Amino acid sequence: MQHFGPFAVAIAFWVFVTVAAVAGIVADYKKRGLALEPLRAAIERGQQLDPAVVERLMAPEPRDGRLNALYLKVGGIVTIAAGIGVALLSFFLAQVVPVALYPVLGGGIVAVCVGLGLVVAARVAERHGNRQEARGP
Repeated sequence: MQHFGPFAVAIAFWVFVTVAAVAGIVADYKKRGLALEPLRAAIERGQQLDPAVVERLMAPEPRDGRLNALYLKVGGIVTIAAGIGVALLSFFLAQVVPVALYPVLGGGIVAVCVGLGLVVAARVAERHGNRQEARGP
């Protein structure tokens, strides 16, 4: 087995991010499938379908822009905290493996930058949502 050394923490972090993203995609796919299951069952039984019901089931879920901004903000805060934790970990890890300091510290700084980007995106989304509300429908 290959020894990853100082890169093990960075690899574990990106594996976690990838698994979290794929899990979200799979959850959305299954949720959409469950929402369409009654429509599929009605078609299989040969029942008459009300066009309004079909349209409601096929329409995408309405999304609240403020809620998306909240998710971005929470994600940014969690990512910043994780980045700070990884950066602090680099100093402790450097006591055992001195060469690990800069790679792991760099990973923590990247995570903090991503978190800051999410917080900025949340503010932009909030401002955009507020402008849309002011204009009206």
